Amino acid sequence: MDLRISDVICDSIVDGPGLRMTVFLQGCTHNCKGCHNPSTHKLDGGRIVDTDYILEMFFKNPLLDGITFSGGEPLLQPKPVSAIAKAVKEKGFNVIVYTGFVWEKLMEDLNSFEKVLKYTDILIDGPFIESLKSYDLDFRGSSNQRAIDVSKSLLSGAVNLYEF
Repeated sequence: MDLRISDVICDSIVDGPGLRMTVFLQGCTHNCKGCHNPSTHKLDGGRIVDTDYILEMFFKNPLLDGITFSGGEPLLQPKPVSAIAKAVKEKGFNVIVYTGFVWEKLMEDLNSFEKVLKYTDILIDGPFIESLKSYDLDFRGSSNQRAIDVSKSLLSGAVNLYEF
């Protein structure tokens, strides 16, 4: 299945706990002021790869703890992201997804995002807001962004924050 990406980092320690592969998706409609990845905004930029290519790269590294989807906006490509997330989860690894959407908005359109969320452990939600930027936050850029424990939140129907 095709996936439009900007880049892949095979050994990140800044995009979630442990050693992670980070896939930077291409395409974003949020256009947050001060975004640290403005080159990922063009919807037709980057390059197209097959999801199997990402999975091959992931499973070649025995040191990885999980995979992180960042942006761009991963939820603009829910089918290929969920396919990769499912394969990774089924092998016992964890999945983090960064999104500029907020949890409450995703719940309004759950049918579109349910498959991605089903295989996501931690969702970092909310747009980057430059005036709320902080270097003191674990794996988040601005204080409005939340680290959400997805399975607990889906079960309870309310946001459950993840503590790093």
